[in-house]
Amino acid sequence: MTVPRRYAKALLTLGKEDGKYQEYGEALKGFAAMLEREPELKNVLLNPIFGREDRHKLLLRIIELFKMPPLVANLLKLLFDKHRLGALAGVSQAYQEQVDVVENVSRARVKAAIPLDELTQERLRQTLANLTGTTVVMEVEEDPSIIGGLVARVGDLVLDGSVRTQLFSLKESLIKGEVL
Repeated sequence: MTVPRRYAKALLTLGKEDGKYQEYGEALKGFAAMLEREPELKNVLLNPIFGREDRHKLLLRIIELFKMPPLVANLLKLLFDKHRLGALAGVSQAYQEQVDVVENVSRARVKAAIPLDELTQERLRQTLANLTGTTVVMEVEEDPSIIGGLVARVGDLVLDGSVRTQLFSLKESLIKGEVL
């Protein structure tokens, strides 16, 4: 088990016990996102050039300003003490993945050649939910390079109905001399 997953699992276990695991996930994700948005702040917190005591005070101040839940605050302090605060983004991602398992949620990434209207997106989400037996949260992006159709990824499942892939398959068949 990777380091981020161990920390995430520990926090999730405690969060399930007190029923606040979703709140903890949001706080963790928010703090990780802030560090990514503010590279100077991240540099100050992680760089040993700045004094340990000053960095620790800064972390405590941020925890206070953002009113972090006590368990998340303790995790952040532990990561700091173990020189693993740089792994926070991984911990946050691992936490969300574990929450998804608990809540029977799958995350789908869909690429479509053209923008999909709401009705089409909902029908696609429902189809993916039926295929996976989970609640599906979809992220849709436009990618004209697939020419037409769409490509959907849900975990290990890849559904590729793109024109680009169909043209590639046709090309390969023609090169091999296969009869279509």
